[in-house]
Amino acid sequence: MSNIILDISKIDMQFPTPDGPFTALKDVSLKIEEGEFVSLIGHSGCGKSTVLNIVAGLYQATLGGVALEGKEVNEPGPERAVVFQNHSLLPWLTAYQNVELAVDQVFSHANGNYKSKEETKEWIEYNLKLVHMDHAMHKRPDEISGGMKQRVGIARALAMQPKVLLMDEPFGALDALTRAHMQDSLMEIQNELNNTVIMITHDVDEAVLLSDRIVMMTNGPAATIGEILDINLERPRERLALASDIEYNRLRSEVLRFLYEKQRKVDHITKEEKISTKTSASVDGKVENNEAA
Repeated sequence: MSNIILDISKIDMQFPTPDGPFTALKDVSLKIEEGEFVSLIGHSGCGKSTVLNIVAGLYQATLGGVALEGKEVNEPGPERAVVFQNHSLLPWLTAYQNVELAVDQVFSHANGNYKSKEETKEWIEYNLKLVHMDHAMHKRPDEISGGMKQRVGIARALAMQPKVLLMDEPFGALDALTRAHMQDSLMEIQNELNNTVIMITHDVDEAVLLSDRIVMMTNGPAATIGEILDINLERPRERLALASDIEYNRLRSEVLRFLYEKQRKVDHITKEEKISTKTSASVDGKVENNEAA
């Protein structure tokens, strides 16, 4: 890769517990190119959200670190906008006002990028139009659907002009049809703006459809990157055409194979632990009975 915008370097992440430190991540390294769409996929508890939170500056890695355009990331910032599964809109504000709130925080005299009132209005409307919400910009969250709320959340993130857009299962709570529409919208936005995107997903088809690379995480504890799959499918992508595409289905199978093999290993380890626990309990019981006799 030639134009690296984000460098995740040898990250370890430990959390304190009553039984000692819990290692969530171990030696995670990833370089992401400007304009690249990268998906993180893996079983629950594999540390995907932890990686995203470290990049967002919400967590500090125990070891290693993250650099954005060569500068160390150690706190949250508007250059790394986050879209969560929950839209997190303020219920008393309209869609327009929710986006305006973010714009006012980012574009100011103090930051040296002040926008006039008219420029602000045009910028907010532009971003709402990007996500097909210009027709409902003056409605409050309780007046629009779940998919529309998530569109506003994405518009708010884009309006901050982030260098990296971080998405934590943004469509996970939506029904299948709405999810498909949102994926199509995201591809349109990516095609127009060429954003750098890191997205967490559990959906294999979503990952293959949207991504340039899929980063597959091993199971925790001490989760790390197991494999990275390049998605060399032409853009723009059409989901109906891809359904019968040989390469698309090969890539999909590769991700499923990885996830299945990792789950099988976990199931095998779990069974061994159960057998070991039962054997230990049986031995302990015999010892106690002998001592009592």
